[in-house]
Parts: sequence; C-alpha cells; structure tokens
Amino acid sequence: MKYFKYNIGDPIDFEIIETNGNIIKNEDLKGKWIVLYFYPKDNTPGCTTEAKDFSSLIDEFKKLNAEVIGISPDDVEKHKKFILKHDLKVKLGSDENKELLERVGVWQKKKMFGKEYYGVVRTTVLIDPEGKIVYVWEKVKVKDHAENVLEKLKELGGK
Repeated sequence: MKYFKYNIGDPIDFEIIETNGNIIKNEDLKGKWIVLYFYPKDNTPGCTTEAKDFSSLIDEFKKLNAEVIGISPDDVEKHKKFILKHDLKVKLGSDENKELLERVGVWQKKKMFGKEYYGVVRTTVLIDPEGKIVYVWEKVKVKDHAENVLEKLKELGGK
C-alpha cells in the first residue's frame, strides 16, 4: 500500500531548519541531486546505522553532485548531539512541527508491542536537479540502503 503522497515526476517543495540554524529550501538546491531520507529518531539503532552509512558514502554522493539530507521530528539540539556523537557527515533537518512529514505522508500511525503511536515511516526520496522526484523507497530497511540509493543515483546519471 502506497503511503507517500507524491508521485514520480512531481516537484517537491520543502523548507526545514538545519543544525547550524540555516533554513534548507529545495529551491536553493536547484541544479543538484537531492537525497531526502526521512527517519524516526536520532540515536536509535536503525537511524544511527542509516546516518552512518550515508555519511560513509558522502564523498561518493558529492562527486555525483548530490546533497544528502536526513529529516526527522527531532529538534536541532538533538541533531547536533547526534552528529557529534557519531561524526556524521550528512545534513540533518528538523521538522518538529511535522508539517513536511505529514504533507509527504511519512508521519503515520504505527504499532509496536501492541501499542499504537505516531511516528515516521522510514522513507527516502531521490530528487533530480530540476527538483522533480525520480525515485521513492518506502518502508526502508536500513541494511545496504545507502549503497542502493547511491547505485540508483549512478544509474540515473548523477553527475
């Protein structure tokens, strides 16, 4: 069942605050490939692995003219600690009010150990230099994900 609210070929607008306090807007990244990965929470096992995996490949992404941005509902201070603790090289954006998370459809009701709660469904979006979505990974499994995104970027002609 598809939950991501955008389709391949759609433009996607976003504006989020980065750990340094700057606002990251899609329009400021025109001409670059963008990897937006939505993740649940800083310093949890899967999210840490995902951030470290993308960080370990950041030079490869940069060679292909791609920005990698992780987005979660955690605040900027949590992001700063997360980056320092794990020496992360990716940009992290905070969506505390969950506006973007809800708009794209990744803020969902989840269930764990019989309890229902709302959280982020791990999702990655690849955006081309014109600002259009070219690929979406829904319900991401962390193992090998960063490598798969890099391979898809190469396949689609990231330069």
